[in-house]
Amino acid sequence: MSGRRGSAGSGFLYRLYGSRLRRELTPEQVPAHVAMMIDGNRRWARQLGYATAAEGHRAGAAKMQEFLGWCDDLGIGVASLYLLSADNLRKRDSQELDDLIQIIAELADWLSKARDWRVQIVGRLELLPPELARVLREASERTAENVGMHVNLAVGYGGRNEIVDAVRRIVAKHDAAGASMEELAANLTPESIGEHLYTGGQPDPDLVIRTSGEQRLSDFLLWQSAHSEFYFVEALGPDLRKVDFLRAIRDYAHRDRRFGS
Repeated sequence: MSGRRGSAGSGFLYRLYGSRLRRELTPEQVPAHVAMMIDGNRRWARQLGYATAAEGHRAGAAKMQEFLGWCDDLGIGVASLYLLSADNLRKRDSQELDDLIQIIAELADWLSKARDWRVQIVGRLELLPPELARVLREASERTAENVGMHVNLAVGYGGRNEIVDAVRRIVAKHDAAGASMEELAANLTPESIGEHLYTGGQPDPDLVIRTSGEQRLSDFLLWQSAHSEFYFVEALGPDLRKVDFLRAIRDYAHRDRRFGS
């Protein structure tokens, strides 16, 4: 990437700058949970003259591997990646979707073997092609006992769907217990819904990062991001640099998080 951006000297200066940014961060300033929306893969491929978006998605997947390494090295405990939305499954071109599904499968398999990371799939697996669903389940099962960074892969995911699924689980439990509608209504709280989300038991994301200059959530972690900080990067997904990531963490560290107080 530095080769496209400038000379070897500028690459050295970026590394020097990155080292300085890293030294400025103390462990208590590092977020516990970072969510990433790596956007702009298709634009990146078009700008470089590739015939299909697949090259952009492959470059984006490679960047996600780097990003997770940056998170782990910084001591972040949970990282969430938005890989494929439920809307993407309905609206993307079939050939692009086929390519993207293969790339996601390869990424999930790699992540399950890369470090001592625990991989968790969040989303509706029933919406996915059976082969992809199988690979994702295997990645999750393979890493279930790992104690390193917790990695959420949002595939076939929609934030509204997640909330609906959480409420359905609560209703089903109350029905199985023979509870009344009055008891259900009395026990339905933000905390009870949070416990039944795909990410139940995890800390909510402290920081949500999105690349490509877009400034919207796109149905990603709607419930969990109620009090999150947001950071938008102009760089397209595959062009994200470590210094961009460290700037986001530094910016987060200097914000005054009031949580409504």
